[in-house]
Amino acid sequence: MAKPRARLEKLTLDKDLDKLSLAEEASHHVMRRLAAPGLALLFLLLSMAFAATYVTGSSGAAIVVAAAAIAGYMAMNIGANDVTNNVGAAVGAKAMTMATALGIAAVFEVAGALIAGRKVTLTIEAGIVDSGLIDPPALVWVMMAALISSAAWINIATYSRAPVSTTHSIIGGIVGAGMTAAGLSSVNWWALAGITASWSISPLLGGVVAAIFLAFLKEFIIYREDKIGAARRWMPVVLGVTAGAFTAYVAVFALVHVISLSSGLLIGLLTGIVCYVSSKPWIHRQSVGLDNRNQSLRKLFRMPLIFSAALLSFAHGANDVSNAIGPLSAIVSAASGAVSTEGARAPFWVLLIGALGISLGLLLYGPLLIRVVGEEITRLNPMRAFCVALATAVTVLLASALGLPISSTHTAVGAVFGVGFFREWYTRHSRRRLEYVRQKTGQADFMGSAETNFAEVRRRRLVRRSHFLTIIAAWVITVPASALLSAVVYLVLSGLFL
Repeated sequence: MAKPRARLEKLTLDKDLDKLSLAEEASHHVMRRLAAPGLALLFLLLSMAFAATYVTGSSGAAIVVAAAAIAGYMAMNIGANDVTNNVGAAVGAKAMTMATALGIAAVFEVAGALIAGRKVTLTIEAGIVDSGLIDPPALVWVMMAALISSAAWINIATYSRAPVSTTHSIIGGIVGAGMTAAGLSSVNWWALAGITASWSISPLLGGVVAAIFLAFLKEFIIYREDKIGAARRWMPVVLGVTAGAFTAYVAVFALVHVISLSSGLLIGLLTGIVCYVSSKPWIHRQSVGLDNRNQSLRKLFRMPLIFSAALLSFAHGANDVSNAIGPLSAIVSAASGAVSTEGARAPFWVLLIGALGISLGLLLYGPLLIRVVGEEITRLNPMRAFCVALATAVTVLLASALGLPISSTHTAVGAVFGVGFFREWYTRHSRRRLEYVRQKTGQADFMGSAETNFAEVRRRRLVRRSHFLTIIAAWVITVPASALLSAVVYLVLSGLFL
């Protein structure tokens, strides 16, 4: 009797332990899910407290403190949605882990915002609506409505796994609230027309430039008999172009109002030449002992890809932090009775909220869209991802030189699609690739297994069409959706406080 009773007690104890273990796992799961919202809420409270130390006692202090929290919320949404374009391709190519990508992007986003983001982007703060036609009290609520609506729209887009332009979102918000406050005449329609044009210009240019770079790599390095020799010959050229393009990109795009386009291009040219000369011995050392196969080429492209992701993050932090702090800076000015002008500079505390918010949003919520951009649109390796990063920088430079408005988000995602669609075309039409496959498989005629395998590959689709349609739809409706939502929010806020 004692043994069965002991056995029964042991089984009961085991079941109780299993239940306890399951309860602990469920508790940990819930805690993990609550950790991100909890940290986000803590950051918003700290933003309010931080703002309060600078504006307490001044006119409109309560409004500025509330706006600081909303600007922090907007900054986190920018980090969750927009920053993913800078590192998504590198993660998808497995050139770096998710943790490494998040760390690099967070550090360089903050560095770019604090070092080169001090100047408020005029288009965001005072170039979309004529602030002279709107009374300062009304302008406060216009910018508040724009922040709330654009942040909410970006949040919806992130949840829907659609990378959208945060610049377009905030501009749509300002347009909607501005028209509601002061009518159609308050909107700078030429600026809005340029934004509309960039819907198509940005992704098309990014896709074409990325496809050109990938075609070059395939023709001159990847599908050559001596891959290592071809890499030693052409990779210094590629790295020189990359270094020059990114230097000019940072100089012109990130250090806007500091370095002119011609000066930036000259600095980029000199940097490219120096990089070409210095990279030749480095490429030779790195390639010693590597096998003559594509896997070896991927190793050679890994470090340049990481470098390019860091520079893209720096430039993005310097430029797009204004999407969060531009309206906040305008609210700070309007609350004190001033009007935003071209020479306006954001206070440092405003800039700091934007910079830290972008990095925190990336760390908490960025992995979702990093996987979409880097892994789910099309398959990327370090060479393809390198083409995406290089195309983003070169396309923005080209558009700046031509005076065309452009979205860095649309450019980067368009480059990913461009790489995927070019691979589909190249697979179907490249004679060089067909000959390469035949040589590797030992087939000399058109009836062998190589031809059969090649025909099978030709039928594959290398770009996921569902993501393509979802992202295009999100791009098209971003400005009108933000504008409509902002108009509603402004009506509510003005009705309560004006």
